[in-house]
Amino acid sequence: MAIMEISIIPVGTKTASVSKYVVAAIEMLKKEKGIRYTLTAMGTIVEAEPIERLLEIAGKMHSIAFDDKVKRVVSTIKIDERRDKKLTSKGKIDSVEEKLKRK
Repeated sequence: MAIMEISIIPVGTKTASVSKYVVAAIEMLKKEKGIRYTLTAMGTIVEAEPIERLLEIAGKMHSIAFDDKVKRVVSTIKIDERRDKKLTSKGKIDSVEEKLKRK
């Protein structure tokens, strides 16, 4: 499974708050089948297969930030894909936490 972290920033909004755009993106994600997502303070983690599915979701999330007032959107995407074993965000966190306990 591939993991994507995505952060979407609408440019030119009247206020500094962008939470309404985050809400719209999460509402879209709720309707997507076969994915897992986690909202974080700085972005959203999305897990899906195949990687093309993540890219499709990223495009939808990016597009949803455009409205009649927003004319520019900047999205940052990081993708982690392993092909030698199953990859999940929980597994990545568990691995680090286990190593921390050993020290």
